[in-house]
Amino acid sequence: QVQLVESGGGLVQAGGSLRLSCEASGSIDSVYVMGWYRQGPGKQRELVADISSRGSTRYEDSVKGRFTISRDNAKNTVYLQMNSLKPEDTAVYYCNADILTRWHESHNHWGPGTQVTVSS
Repeated sequence: QVQLVESGGGLVQAGGSLRLSCEASGSIDSVYVMGWYRQGPGKQRELVADISSRGSTRYEDSVKGRFTISRDNAKNTVYLQMNSLKPEDTAVYYCNADILTRWHESHNHWGPGTQVTVSS
């Protein structure tokens, strides 16, 4: 069984920073792409950023230059450093990962989500 556990969300003023973390644990053989999605009030879930196992990254246009995604492959952990936060960044942020288990089964997994609220 595989689990993703996020941490680091909270309430911050506009212009502030937060760092999200997400650790994958369980019967893991390999972790491929890891990413962060978000779902704001009344909005669809959208990709914020993702990173391959080799470190290739991509970002949603509105967060480029403000957010940085990184990962520690030894810890099966992905991070999202969020700077210059804006009220429109308010959302539930979800961790996502493509994982190969020890039984050689590949599945896409989601974390339960962590709330990020940016006050104006």
